[in-house]
Amino acid sequence: MSAAITVRDGSVYLPGTVVETYFRGIDAVVVLIREETLMVLPVRQATAGGCLLKLRNAAGDRVAQARDVFQDQGLLGLTLIDLPAYWVSDQGALCAVLSPHMKR
Repeated sequence: MSAAITVRDGSVYLPGTVVETYFRGIDAVVVLIREETLMVLPVRQATAGGCLLKLRNAAGDRVAQARDVFQDQGLLGLTLIDLPAYWVSDQGALCAVLSPHMKR
């Protein structure tokens, strides 16, 4: 199943349907950018750290603020709406390809 997410100013916005499908019962995620791919991984134990999945509205939409991750890649001002994302089982992550949008 594919999904659409939004990236804006170092934050990753996840619609409630995406949260329900891939992150049900999860309060935190790890956000990484590797090989020009955005990866959002669930954190199963609160002591493991990560970014809080903050509730945005009654529909269950959530946001993870990861400004440091985007800043390290020079992508802090990046805004992408309806970015296609997909679950990669062997990575245990929701992934979205950023390469067409990255400026190096």
